[in-house]
Amino acid sequence: MAIFRQPSRCTVQSIVPRQALLAEFASHTQHINAGLDLAQHRTIAFSGWCRETARSSQRGTVERMNHRVPGRSVAMRLLALIALPVLLVAIYLLAIRPSQSQWGATSEETARSMPGDDLVSSPSFCATRGVTIHGRPEDIWPWLVQMGYGRAGFYGYDLIENVGSRTGIRSAVSILPELQHPKTGDVLPISAIASLVFDSMQPGSYLIWRGDPTPSNGSFIWALYPVDESHTRLISRIRLRYHWTDRRLLLDLFTELADHVAVSKILLGIKGRVEGRPTQPLAGEAMEIMVWVLGLAEFATAAVLIFRWRRWWWAWLLGLAAGLLLLFALYAHAPMWIGAVLGCGIFGGMLLLSRTSSAYPAEV
Repeated sequence: MAIFRQPSRCTVQSIVPRQALLAEFASHTQHINAGLDLAQHRTIAFSGWCRETARSSQRGTVERMNHRVPGRSVAMRLLALIALPVLLVAIYLLAIRPSQSQWGATSEETARSMPGDDLVSSPSFCATRGVTIHGRPEDIWPWLVQMGYGRAGFYGYDLIENVGSRTGIRSAVSILPELQHPKTGDVLPISAIASLVFDSMQPGSYLIWRGDPTPSNGSFIWALYPVDESHTRLISRIRLRYHWTDRRLLLDLFTELADHVAVSKILLGIKGRVEGRPTQPLAGEAMEIMVWVLGLAEFATAAVLIFRWRRWWWAWLLGLAAGLLLLFALYAHAPMWIGAVLGCGIFGGMLLLSRTSSAYPAEV
């Protein structure tokens, strides 16, 4: 009996700790299983997120590829863009240049030989313009001879021609005695960086400006022809030989384009001063220049939109309209409000079409 009971006590006492260990082990096993379930859930969620991200990226790539401008379309748009200035230059050469080169002048005056024609032989650009002034040659001459940058101005677009002039932004509205007696060879500033030279002159009859080099590449002739006792024709002629082989060609081309605008304004400015008419306010002049800037800005914007809009031909038509507006504002000599209305109409059309025409997304 003693031998039997001793092992029995030891067995009962050892069963209790083993049950506690088993319970603790089961508890740890449950925690481990719960952790594994959570990890598996997170793994599944992460895998789903990765797949969704991959699909979204693929959809975005396909979408960008579908929206990308095809190479053939790019070529068409590029040709359309090149065609715009070509068409506008053709309009200028065929319609605007011939009429502006003889603005206000008769065919007889255009064909007439004038003093100083021999200074520039075989000119690339020759324009003769005229205006009738209610006044005698001696009334007109003082206004003519005092012109120049830093002198009396040019009686035209003061906001452009007199920028930085020591005499102020406005051209003279009275005769300046100190500027009435230039001599042959005197320098005549025409801007802050450019100048001409007084060539020959005959008071009350003609005045000639020329470029400094000899032989000269350009001459500006102003001549007075009496019509009757109280009316005089003021004729202006420019003869310019282009520098076809060097970078001065760009300046020559700019001179031609600007000359059409500037000289007619100068002639009208002299006419208004001789006849005692009020000068144009600077505000009106600024509005006129703003219409030019608006037309140029709309043209540049339309050129960009040709490559942005799906219906690029609308942008092309807007660019053509803006280019025509610019030519009209510069050379038509129409009331300023007409150009302003046309410019606002093109701008409104651009805004309207930008809302209805989808654009190609920018590449990232």
